Amino acid sequence: MMSISTKLNHYKMYINGEFKDSKSGENITVIDPSSGDKISTVPKATREEAREAIDAAYEAEKTWKKVPAAKRGSYLHACAEEIRKDKNHLIQMLQEEQGKIKSLATTEILFSADYFDYMASAARTYEGEILQSDNPNENIMIAKQPIGVAAGILPWNFPFFLIARKMGPALVTGNTIVMKPSSDTPNLALEFAKIVDKVGIPKGVVNFVTGPGSEIGDELSKNKKIGIISLTGSVGSGKKVMAAAAGHMAKVSLELGGKAPAIVCSDADIDLAVQSIIDSRVDNNGQLCNNCERIYVQKQIADEFIKKLSDKMSKITVGNPTKGDVGMGPLINQAALDKVAGMVDRAVKAGGRITAGGHKLSIENGFYFEPTVITNVKQDSEIVQDEIFGPVLPVLTFDTLDQAIDMANDSDFGLTSSIFTSNLDNAARAANELEDGETYINRFNFEAMNGSHSGWKESGIGGDDGKHGIEEFLNTHVIYLQGHPEMAKG
Repeated sequence: MMSISTKLNHYKMYINGEFKDSKSGENITVIDPSSGDKISTVPKATREEAREAIDAAYEAEKTWKKVPAAKRGSYLHACAEEIRKDKNHLIQMLQEEQGKIKSLATTEILFSADYFDYMASAARTYEGEILQSDNPNENIMIAKQPIGVAAGILPWNFPFFLIARKMGPALVTGNTIVMKPSSDTPNLALEFAKIVDKVGIPKGVVNFVTGPGSEIGDELSKNKKIGIISLTGSVGSGKKVMAAAAGHMAKVSLELGGKAPAIVCSDADIDLAVQSIIDSRVDNNGQLCNNCERIYVQKQIADEFIKKLSDKMSKITVGNPTKGDVGMGPLINQAALDKVAGMVDRAVKAGGRITAGGHKLSIENGFYFEPTVITNVKQDSEIVQDEIFGPVLPVLTFDTLDQAIDMANDSDFGLTSSIFTSNLDNAARAANELEDGETYINRFNFEAMNGSHSGWKESGIGGDDGKHGIEEFLNTHVIYLQGHPEMAKG
């Protein structure tokens, strides 16, 4: 009988234009969250290998920053073209290592290509200023110049798009970059390194190093050759990066957690609110910082809203997204599943009432949790105050909009929020009074690439997207150009 090979795919790091294994000889095993199967191995890099990548980026930046911005942008356009050519393969890889449903995996891959094109177009549009001087025959110019070497610490929930979000603005503005993908989802990053190599981006400009955050992430945060650390991750990780970066005063751009409130007023289109909130909760299997995490519904419509919400959540199909068309896939790993289940169990013990879902699901050996609605919870409870990062919606009620805004703002987080209303005054108050970086009115929670994605409070510092995201990767250089005063007399 012929034996079936069980050899796993193996991906190599990309440092200074070369694909490498770690000198440690150790690897990290990657798990398919939909099935629990082992699917690949990647190198477990050492701190010394992180330094090697940083040194390569540091040397490459001396030349890269002198390349005209339009030429730098052309490499991003080339990356976008290659992504589109290989989209089916990349979509499949994303589904396998992260558990996305196919429609969202497709969106992430193609949106990333569009994002590279968008950032490439900034090559001819980001600009400085010329100011009027008090002195004769003098020009005051404000130039925008690259910071130097950027570190990109990537999350597991959008492992492909966040490459584009960090690499695009960094490169087009003349920086080089070292990226550390999550150990849960490193495959796509190292596959993308093949595209970087194929399009001919100069050696050292883009580097990928895989390994634990305690070593690789720590080195990227502490190393004096790093000028900016851009991290998307947890509040805890952000605080560690910020503390480490303070040692050499590196700039930080941190997109951290969220606890997005949705306010549903009595004059809202209930069906629109229900569908938008569901779309904003189960997106990416409930694992998105923008996800709606808590609902405040006005008492007059609470019963109708909760019934419609619970009915629709109960009908969402859950399963392995690589084997069929489903509405939601798995959580990323066993720890994430246990965390979500534990929060729901504790909420029920405290008096919460489950109106949909509420349990783990046994599907293959994956990490699945039912889409869940829970009512009769308190504002100061764990499930209302702490980030769930799973498909669970706690629902509370309110009498007046003043109460709803106060409860919505009663949070350590401030990333996104939403309100559903047909009243212009309600919408205007939400826009002016909600303490979040983004507020969505009568729509689902998802940002535009030309907008600005930035959090308040513990949701982060700095931001991404649009011209403000580009500014994150630039230093301001003021130049006083004084001609000879006598020449001004003519």
